Amino acid sequence: MARQPATNRVVPRAELEDFIRGRHQGVLSTARLDGRPQMSPVTMGLDLDGTIVIATYPRRAKAINARRQPEVSVCVLSDDFGGEWVQVYGSAEVLGGQEAVEPLVDYFRVIAGEHPNWDEYRQAMIDQDKVLLRVEIESWGPISRGGFPPHLADG
Repeated sequence: MARQPATNRVVPRAELEDFIRGRHQGVLSTARLDGRPQMSPVTMGLDLDGTIVIATYPRRAKAINARRQPEVSVCVLSDDFGGEWVQVYGSAEVLGGQEAVEPLVDYFRVIAGEHPNWDEYRQAMIDQDKVLLRVEIESWGPISRGGFPPHLADG
């Protein structure tokens, strides 16, 4: 089996957004009360404003932590575990109640497309007391892929 080299590509904002737009799996890192990281696997999307969006519940650690300390990180993963990823850093806001309903509709659209019954979906979001984390991207690392150090890779 060929040994592939690890890669790191520094990209501008537009290319970052293109990369994130097609990926919906990530790991959100927030800060616990004691300062240690709280990491949560999440389903996420990129809204039309270029903001990472994540649906959750108000009593989940990620929502509680983001309200208390909004500086968060998201590691955006590829569907293939060995695929590329990028770490994004930003500030989160947590929207709840009526304020969250239409942004949750937008969240669904960027991940899954159109819902067969939007009124039913909106009511479900209210009934389930869903909240939306919106992560405003402030900085990011390179788009990376694991592999061998260049001097050990084939070719």
